[in-house]
Amino acid sequence: MTLTTGAILRRITEADLSAASHKLATIILDGIAWKDGYNGLERGTAAFTLAHLAEKMGMSRQHLTALLAELATSTLELVRWKPNGKFAPWLFRFGAAEDDTMPPDVVSATGDTSLSRESKNKTVFAGRIEIDVQSNVFHTPWADLIRATKVSLACWNVDTQAIWDRFVAFNKARGNTAVPAGFLLGFMRKWRTSSGAGAMPISDAKPQRVLGLAEQELHRLIAAAPSKNREFHASDLCRLIGQAAYDGRVLDMVRQLGCPRFAAVLAVHGRAVMKGEISR
Repeated sequence: MTLTTGAILRRITEADLSAASHKLATIILDGIAWKDGYNGLERGTAAFTLAHLAEKMGMSRQHLTALLAELATSTLELVRWKPNGKFAPWLFRFGAAEDDTMPPDVVSATGDTSLSRESKNKTVFAGRIEIDVQSNVFHTPWADLIRATKVSLACWNVDTQAIWDRFVAFNKARGNTAVPAGFLLGFMRKWRTSSGAGAMPISDAKPQRVLGLAEQELHRLIAAAPSKNREFHASDLCRLIGQAAYDGRVLDMVRQLGCPRFAAVLAVHGRAVMKGEISR
């Protein structure tokens, strides 16, 4: 079953949400890549920093967090995660888009053209790259593509010129004089595992700090939590231990790990999965 922007937009308009959450959902939808190769993202995924979303919404980060929690517990089942470090953008996906039980009238027909195909925010790597024709990436057509794509990848905080230099060196070492443009995207996606990696020069962005023990524990528990239908898992756990005990666990998690309530709820669910109280 193939979904498009129009199909998800219908789900957004049908969802029981506040007006602000409807707006936030459409902003996230606008950034979704529906084809591999756009912005270095997997199909159906969008990348934003919370600061960028707060600016687009014209609200505080605290209010934005509350709206994201509303979308996560709604029928849209918004899921977000951050695989590339504390200061990297969050990745977003509507869990409802993966529901194969959706009725036919919610699925886009073949004539429904996704708006994302025409979005100026999308990038695609096409053509061939001549190796070592230009040492300065900003004198090539690839600088803007690298800059737009790296925001969702492990090399998000690496200088654009440094990425280009490493890519050129990688291909020269293998005797390549020209390669498909897709090779550049693949090189960026595998940045952490590229051979001869060495130290990664970074831009003026803040350096990624080492996570503390509390943050490491929080991430470990959230990783074990069910990523979809969290409201049902919360109901299952409440039936098992009682609403008061459930609320107590969430409050204890907030106090122990110093995290927001939404993250604490996920951590409580993750610990319950580890203890066998609920299933994923």
